[in-house]
Amino acid sequence: MIGQLTGTLLTKQPNELLLDVAGVGYELEVPMSTLFALPDVGQVVTLKTHLVVRDDAHILFGFATAVERKLFRALLKVNGVGAKMAVAILSNMAPPEFADCVAAKDVTALTKIPGVGKKTAERLLVEIGDRLDGLGIAGVGASTGGVSANPALKEAQEALAALGYKEAEVNKLLGAVEQEDLDSAALIKAALQNAMRR
Repeated sequence: MIGQLTGTLLTKQPNELLLDVAGVGYELEVPMSTLFALPDVGQVVTLKTHLVVRDDAHILFGFATAVERKLFRALLKVNGVGAKMAVAILSNMAPPEFADCVAAKDVTALTKIPGVGKKTAERLLVEIGDRLDGLGIAGVGASTGGVSANPALKEAQEALAALGYKEAEVNKLLGAVEQEDLDSAALIKAALQNAMRR
């Protein structure tokens, strides 16, 4: 399986891009969160990937972070959730926001995502809730008034807020960071790097 690609970004548009890797052009489908994190066309980029093999096509999906790919793979294991819906979920919610939504059992927030009905939302809460801890996906604390249980994450949130970023922006920037084993300084640095790429 193709797990990662590094190459020159040739084209990008909503939910898809073309990446030149040593002269071979790879078409990848990507969530909007990944699209927003990409550099300008012509720049070199590294993406985590997941290959979906179907009878009629082989589809390569790309992700800016390993956390996004972990959640994508977990979503594919939920009954009734295909790759298209998993991409829609990631396009509308960063992994930490999704974790908060699951923790709060917020069916309404999930049904606001295009293609996710009430039954699917309920199934997501039941089937994926127990897996989030094992995936290392921590919430940003949105379900508890913005206070995170992770001290380093909380410090990073407060520092970014002090720099003038709004709560939604803070959540999005930190949501694109692979948070596992990072201290607050590293989280802040990675979040600001994400902000500069936008």
